[in-house]
Amino acid sequence: MKIAFCASEMVPFAKTGGLADVVGALPQALEELKHEVIVILPRYKSIQDTKFKLERVKQDVSYTVIGKNIKVYFIERDEYFARDNLYGDKAGDYKDNLDRFSYYCKRSLGLLKEINFKPQIIHCHDWQSGLVPVYLKNLFVKDSFYKGVRTLFTIHNIGYQGLFPRDEFSKLGLSWDLFNMEYMEFFDKINILKGGIVFCDLINTVSNAYSKEIQTKEFGFGMEGILSRRKDSLFGIINGLDYSIWNPESDSYIAKNYSVKNLNEKARDKADLQKICKLPVKNEIPLFGIVSRLAEQKGFDILAGAIQDICKLKLQLVILGTGDQKYHVLLDDITKQYPEVVSLNLKFDDSLAHKIYAGSDIFLMPSKYEPCGLGQLISLSYGTIPLVFKTGGLADTVTKANGFVFDKYSAEELLKTIKSAVKEFSAEKKWQQLMQRAMQYNFSWEESAKKYVQLYEKAARQK
Repeated sequence: MKIAFCASEMVPFAKTGGLADVVGALPQALEELKHEVIVILPRYKSIQDTKFKLERVKQDVSYTVIGKNIKVYFIERDEYFARDNLYGDKAGDYKDNLDRFSYYCKRSLGLLKEINFKPQIIHCHDWQSGLVPVYLKNLFVKDSFYKGVRTLFTIHNIGYQGLFPRDEFSKLGLSWDLFNMEYMEFFDKINILKGGIVFCDLINTVSNAYSKEIQTKEFGFGMEGILSRRKDSLFGIINGLDYSIWNPESDSYIAKNYSVKNLNEKARDKADLQKICKLPVKNEIPLFGIVSRLAEQKGFDILAGAIQDICKLKLQLVILGTGDQKYHVLLDDITKQYPEVVSLNLKFDDSLAHKIYAGSDIFLMPSKYEPCGLGQLISLSYGTIPLVFKTGGLADTVTKANGFVFDKYSAEELLKTIKSAVKEFSAEKKWQQLMQRAMQYNFSWEESAKKYVQLYEKAARQK
């Protein structure tokens, strides 16, 4: 198939979150399955000619090649994209984000015709590309070049919707007939994500459970009604994991490489992590690891509620990440109270993240909601047992067979499950078997890519 990706970020060119990882990995997995893929991105300030060996294809478009022959095109317009950040600064979102991303969407569709690349599928990601399906079925509908082109719209996190004042609607070049509750209006504002949902051919999210959760009031962020109406067109596909990066057999960041065949070597990584984090080197005590944004969505409200009791158990806890100031303060106080139990690292540190995945016994991920989650997938690869709340992608990937799961979101249930994990850790033979099972799971991008191809084929058959 011929597939075009439209997204606002992509590894290694520009990244703020997991979306960039998906857009960096999935096209290459599709290429391995013999599909022809291109990607279209805005050209941000960080995307330099010298670093990425760009070639010019149009006055306002350059490209480079990744994988074997995937062309990544960059839409240029300095007044919109030559900025230090992708979406906003310390003052908040850029005020002209509607202008920026409506321009990107319209120019991307025009580029397809200019380079004579007629895709069967345009795969759009999150609200920043949400106008592609809207424009395709409204502004470009009479152009024969686009006849038969279908769209898949992936919602990575429904909390981000692209909301703008109604008086900016005329900037989009669309009929005001579309500004109503059936299409793009949302509480008297423009909602770009809603436009993408309404006009795309198929929708998917990044896990099966999350595709169902976003049809409920609790998790739908106001989109539950429109998604419920389109439930027959809504699917869930779990994100893949790049095992060339997250593999204990070859990870260059960790003290000792190991595999399922020599799991005893993992103890060397645990000791290394304990030394780095200035914790007592004790293999018999379970070491819990957290690599996360310190925010309520990630479960830090219930962790805060249970932290005093957790620290009184026979365990150690290493935390890496930054986030809300209130959790910085609370956890800093706890670390001072329990210096031999808690190591707090308020920073982003890729090397330490790898060491935490390899050196921990249990990976703590009590997120309130989690569209997909990569932490639990990585931890399974390292034989580090995930402990999660049953939600979204966590519910789809962690079970009692490979981890610890609690299904009532409360500090009490979190504490109860941690106690259960500590108890199970002491049964050495049973724990070894649990680690071995965890490492057998395969969440490679190849498997996810095959499921995306099935969705593309389904979308291509849409009338």
